[in-house]
This record gives sequence, structure tokens and C-alpha cells, in this order.
Amino acid sequence: MAVVRDGGRDRVPPHPDVRDVGLQRVLEALVDPVRRRIVAALDAAGADLSCGAIDLPVSRSTATHHFHVLREAGLIRQYYVGTSRMNALRREEFDAVFPGLLDAVTAEHARP
Repeated sequence: MAVVRDGGRDRVPPHPDVRDVGLQRVLEALVDPVRRRIVAALDAAGADLSCGAIDLPVSRSTATHHFHVLREAGLIRQYYVGTSRMNALRREEFDAVFPGLLDAVTAEHARP
């Protein structure tokens, strides 16, 4: 993925290697229902979504914090398309390291 520069600043934030993220950090990221909702929305969409495309019951600044926590835990990848910050669930990478965990998390949101 090419790094897009904006005034000399990298516009693609750093992403940890999923293999280097411990289970404790992942579970702490997923303990919050808003973050689980983000993960479930990305999984259900089957495509990358902008931050604003996911309906969240929190302010924009709080949503930014939640996306940051998910990125730092290795669950999502973020990049820019124009001025939109896009989010991609790192399912394949994540399933290789923590098999079944995302299925369990997203199953909660798939129930009627």
C-alpha cells in the first residue's frame, strides 16, 4: 500500500503486525460494545467503510478514539481515500492468529 503524503505528514497511520499483538490487548479492545459494533459492521459489510458510514451512538471524537483502539489492537487497517478515512477489518490476518475469535464477536450482532 502506498503512503499518501499530506503536507509532509504520512496519511496512513502505523499498524501493528497482528502476530505481535497479545490476546490481552485484543480482548481489552473488544470489551467495549461500541468497538464490537464497529467490528461487526465491517464484517457484515464485507467491504471497507469510512468512519462516518458506521452508525455509532457516540460523538465523532469518541468514535475516533474507538477506531484508534481497534487499529492499535491490530483489528482494523485504516487508510485515506481523498479526505475519507477508510477502515478495513483485518479478518484473514486475525483469523490466522486468533482462529474463531472474530466469529464469536460478530455472532453477537448477527442474532435477531
